[in-house]
Formats: sequence, C-alpha cells, structure tokens
Amino acid sequence: MNTTAQAQTATKSSAALNQLEQLRKFTRIVADTGDFALIREYAPEDATTNPTLILKAAQKPEYQALVARVIADGKKASLSGDDIYRALLVAFGVEILKIVPGRVSTETSPKISFDTEALIAEALGFIERYARAGIGREHVLIKLASTWEGIQAAKVLEKEGIHCNMTLLFSLAQAAAAADAGAKLISPFVGRILDWYKKTTKKDYAPAQDPGVLSVREIYAYYKKFGYPTEVMGASFRSKGEVLELAGCDLLTISPELLGELKGSTDPVPRKLSVEMSQDFKLPRLSLDEKAFRWRLNENAMATEKLSEGIRTFASDAAKLEDYIAARLG
Repeated sequence: MNTTAQAQTATKSSAALNQLEQLRKFTRIVADTGDFALIREYAPEDATTNPTLILKAAQKPEYQALVARVIADGKKASLSGDDIYRALLVAFGVEILKIVPGRVSTETSPKISFDTEALIAEALGFIERYARAGIGREHVLIKLASTWEGIQAAKVLEKEGIHCNMTLLFSLAQAAAAADAGAKLISPFVGRILDWYKKTTKKDYAPAQDPGVLSVREIYAYYKKFGYPTEVMGASFRSKGEVLELAGCDLLTISPELLGELKGSTDPVPRKLSVEMSQDFKLPRLSLDEKAFRWRLNENAMATEKLSEGIRTFASDAAKLEDYIAARLG
C-alpha cells in the first residue's frame, strides 16, 4: 500500500470513531456524576462527585438500599448526622470504584472551606473510611475548594501522600498557588466562568472565544511551560463545543449528557492542547504568598464572585443532603 493510500485508510479509520473515542486518544475522560448506571455506560477512567451530585443520586429509587444501609450502620454505631453524611459520601465513592479503574473524588464540607485544620481532619477521616473499605489512598482524590485555606490543606495532605483535587477554581492565581502547594489535580470550572461573562457582558461566545475555555488554556500552558506535574482537569461544561476546544487537556470531567453527545457524533476531533503548544506562553512565573494571592483573587471580580457562589451552592446542597439523612434517621 502506498503512502497516500495508507493516509486515506488512517483517515477513514479515525472517522469511524465517535468523538468520545477520538478524545480518549489524548485526554483522560472522567464522569461528572454519582449515578452508577451512567458511569458504567460511558466507561470513564475516573469519576468526580460533589454534594450536588450525591444529593441527586441519593434520592433515586435504585440507590435507596445503599442509603438505607449506610444510615442503619450509622445508627448502630451511634454516629452523628454529620458522620453519617460523610459515610454516605464514601459509600458512593466505594461503589464508584467498583466500576472505574482509576480514582474517585470525594468533596470536603463546603462549610469548612476557610478552615485549614478542619479540612485536613476531614480529609484524613475520608481516607480512613476508604481504608476500612479496602480502598487505597491512590484511588482517592480529596476535593478542596481553592481558597487560600484549602490550598494550604492540600500542601499538608500531599506531603502525607493524600492526593487532592482543587475545585471551584476560576483563576490563574488559584492555579499557580495550587501547583506550588503540590496539589495532584485542579478542576478549573469552564462553564461557570462563561455564565459570569454572559451575564456581565450580555454577549454570547463561540467555543473558541469562550472565557472559560481561554482560562483553562492559559492555566494548562502555564503548568506545561514551567514543568508543574499538577494535572489540569477541565470541568463544569455547558456545551460539547467547550469540551472539544480543550481536547488534549490532561483530563476532562464531563456530564453524562455531553458524553452522550460526543458518543453520538463521528466528526473529527483535532487536538487543541499539548506541551509543545505551550512553550510560547508569555506570562512570567508567579510567586504568591497569602497577601499576594488574596490581592490577585480580589482583583478578579469573576473569580471572587464564582468562588463564593460555588461554596454557597455546595453548602446549600450539602445541607439538603444532611436534612434528607436526618429525615431518614427520624
């Protein structure tokens, strides 16, 4: 077969793959859901959870047996409602790890997002619960809000071999501080950045000019140029177009709805991010102590507002899940 024929064969072979299969060639796919059936359907390598996702899953009929078991075990052990809440998060994580080969992210309480010591204590408690279930810490990512206190908690935990996923991340300042702290992974929120800009500017944005997409590209380039090992996982997508504009990112955590759209199309998926593409990045390396971090975050209205809003939203859904557990206990 001559070179032209080989190229044509390769093109046809690539075209036969759906977009999800093409994306897997250069990006690790993560499911953004707590629904076991959907995780099985899309076969991601990792899965992420948060209070909102677990609240949604816990109320589905197919998971009532799991919830009932956790509550019954908690009552038998005379656990508080807060401890049963944590046990439920871990129980979902354990079940998810029976499906995915990699890691599950379990989120610390939003209420302690500004308390480093409390975050460390809760993370250690999660790791202990996973260990009792036979799950090694290499399969768990502790999710921490990207506050200064959360980043300092990650610094301590990473030194103990407990890997962290920095969530609610909206700015380069947060990303730079998380990388300097040695965080294993960050989750910049693409769609929530877009939401803010659309509301503020009253404009729509094409995927290539999407402010959330541009933010992740900047963070990815910063990490690759300066050799940080911290993984970048784009999150909180509003459209398939946003996902495809970040093809090549280390990881992407994608909702089942968008995973379905990717699976249903065979259009080509060109790579948009790579280490080589990052070498021309112009921004200098940042060195941020607490004062510099807080100032840069304060100067970024979008990041300041979305971080606060995100913590409030997760806290509200965590409270609803706690109320749900309390009602079942009562």
